[in-house]
Amino acid sequence: MRGLRTIALAALVVLFPTAASYAQAGRGGAPPTPKAASPTDFTGYWVSVVTEDWLYRMVTPAKGDYSSVPLNPEGRKVADAWDPTKDEAEGNQCKAYGAPAIMRVPGRMHITWQDDFTLKIETDAGRQIRLLNFRGGSTGSGGEWQGVSTAEWEVVAGARGPVPGGGLKVVTTKMKPGYLRKNGVPYSANAIVTEYFDRVNEPNGDSWLIVKTIVDDPQYLAQPFITSTHFKKQADASGWNPIPCSAR
Repeated sequence: MRGLRTIALAALVVLFPTAASYAQAGRGGAPPTPKAASPTDFTGYWVSVVTEDWLYRMVTPAKGDYSSVPLNPEGRKVADAWDPTKDEAEGNQCKAYGAPAIMRVPGRMHITWQDDFTLKIETDAGRQIRLLNFRGGSTGSGGEWQGVSTAEWEVVAGARGPVPGGGLKVVTTKMKPGYLRKNGVPYSANAIVTEYFDRVNEPNGDSWLIVKTIVDDPQYLAQPFITSTHFKKQADASGWNPIPCSAR
């Protein structure tokens, strides 16, 4: 997968047009919408498979445990002051369910098209909703847990390998400050989240969704925080169980 990404960065990547060009009808008629032009189908129900960081995802880590997160001194100071009781009193139980962290929270997600230009991700963990917009530019005022997400199709020209057709790149900004992990490991309102969604189809019929997440936050991180999260495709909504956010 890393090799494929390297090839993509070596100029073999073709980005599908943004909404600005979708909206302009050429002499031959308007180009297809992002939904119609989708090179890969991400819709359906997916369940997370925890293959790394089990102790930091399946249970709430101890206060002050921020192993493998490249916090700077300011970030460590904030993490060391974590107080879940205070978060609960302030109605901030969802601080660990924002865009930089929600894909790491174990659970299920449901991906659908809200309209021809918006891909919708619903999570049962924390009952969160992400809207991935293909309209180009940062649309919306932000300030909520999921911020503002701009999406574009990423197609590897002539690729051979596990990625069927191409993937999805999403950049998210304008988020409400929150936690990278439930034990208070912080990210700021100025963080930028870049995600790459790829679908892998196995010979036995299983389908996997791999999400590479890069969090850039100079306020609290000494370097980008990078994770890779895995989901397995489900045949239906079995196990779907929306639950509210938890601060602990």
